[in-house]
Amino acid sequence: MPTVFDVPPNILIERVAEKLREMDEFRPPEWANYVKTGVHKERSPEQSDWWYYRVAAIFRRVYTDGPVGIERLRTAYGGRKNRGSKPEKFRKGSGSIVRRALHQLENAGFVEKTDEGRIVSARGRSFLDRISAEIKRELEEEIPAMAKY
Repeated sequence: MPTVFDVPPNILIERVAEKLREMDEFRPPEWANYVKTGVHKERSPEQSDWWYYRVAAIFRRVYTDGPVGIERLRTAYGGRKNRGSKPEKFRKGSGSIVRRALHQLENAGFVEKTDEGRIVSARGRSFLDRISAEIKRELEEEIPAMAKY
């Protein structure tokens, strides 16, 4: 059975975000329209549904890198801060966004806490693997049609 490692991440994250949008456990916080995703950003996200994409990306990251904690995820979503005439410096991403996303994933039963950090539960693993299998099937149907030329 195909896993998360067998499909392109951008397609997987987009598909998972669509599925999470349909679930009741995943709702953006009231402050999500006004917040920046880190101190290194100048503006807030332009997409109105950016929350679902971030939760899906964090979900995939916990699957591939787990067990992970909030600090490692903050580092993964950080970037270079423009400090004017001074050299740029790396800054971590928002901890509140990561924390809220992980709490929502835990409440849905997709992620669980351990002593080392958070890992994907059996329910979360089957959820992601099922979506990966769908994507893999679709990609295999497209490729033979293109191989004729």
